[in-house]
Amino acid sequence: MKPYFQLDDDIIHLNHAAVAPWPIVTRDAVVAFADENLSVGSKNYDQWLKTEQQLKQKLVQLINAESSDEIAILKNTSEGLSLIAQGLSFDAGDNIIVPAEEFPSNKVVWQALESQGVELRQVAVQDSEEPEKALLDAIDEGTRLLSCSSVQYACGLRLDLNLIGLACKQNDILFCIDAIQSLGALAFDAQACQADFVVADGHKWMCAPEGTALFYCRRSAQPLLQLRQYGWHMLKDAFDFSHRHDAMQIAENAQRFESGSPNMMGIAALNASLGLLLDIGIENIQAKVMENATYLIEQLSKLPEITLLTPTATGRYGGIITFQKSGIDNVQLYQYLQDNNVICAYRGDGIRFSPHFYTCRQVMDKALKLVSEFC
Repeated sequence: MKPYFQLDDDIIHLNHAAVAPWPIVTRDAVVAFADENLSVGSKNYDQWLKTEQQLKQKLVQLINAESSDEIAILKNTSEGLSLIAQGLSFDAGDNIIVPAEEFPSNKVVWQALESQGVELRQVAVQDSEEPEKALLDAIDEGTRLLSCSSVQYACGLRLDLNLIGLACKQNDILFCIDAIQSLGALAFDAQACQADFVVADGHKWMCAPEGTALFYCRRSAQPLLQLRQYGWHMLKDAFDFSHRHDAMQIAENAQRFESGSPNMMGIAALNASLGLLLDIGIENIQAKVMENATYLIEQLSKLPEITLLTPTATGRYGGIITFQKSGIDNVQLYQYLQDNNVICAYRGDGIRFSPHFYTCRQVMDKALKLVSEFC
């Protein structure tokens, strides 16, 4: 496979579900951006704006949005979720449904609404034989929104978003997806799953720097979000500095959610990373990610001391494989792996491996050997 990445030979990087390495093209884009600033400053700002629009078009393609009018570029997933939680109008007695095992970002923003009399219903899905049914069974006449991750960050459970989205549509419930553990690794279709909101940082499977994130808001849902933060960039004529208008004219598309100056360097980087992924093809990337995940499941299952925490049924896992080793302290195993340059994570009381499409079997085999030898 063409060397899209340039990791040191002794690095075993199995942590794309946390913070991924950058591809060579992304490093080159950031260096070029820095060199341009060094030599000519913001002389080419108009080109930076074109790059921003190019990125939005790539994000449209990535999630199958209807148009870039539904795409905003924010700082991170938490900002996007907060924008939704604080922008929607809730009444006392309303409820919101989330999986109990969600990443804190997709819980704390909803918990903040409890002071308004909004109930947060946390539904256990990790050990459920029918996790979608468990979530949908929690719906009643007071349910306003269901928010879930496409892939659970700890155990790696992959949810059937189309099934959940259909039920939300039928019950007139807003559907919010934290897609950070799938975008860049798995195919995603905002139309098929009927999502109202999709949020995701670029620094995991999209292999870009931290600080730049997708915020998708379906056009029909945009009027539902009351604006809680304001700035020049959200104005319809953001670059008209003549101040001819006495009244604020807020942009009529998702630009209304971008309150301040954009992270132009982050935009250049994410644009480069997504350009690479889309050129390779998300379907091709998904095939390799799933092949690597399946290989890890097969090899770990051969070790008698290993218990897989990730569900292994077809369609129930993505790129995350989490496991425990019996008879040892798994925190010490994690530290042993880190000390031996296996970049991984400790999540959900287990070791989490998350290889990407370019990760070769020889690299995974080195990590598996270390797991097997540790006692």
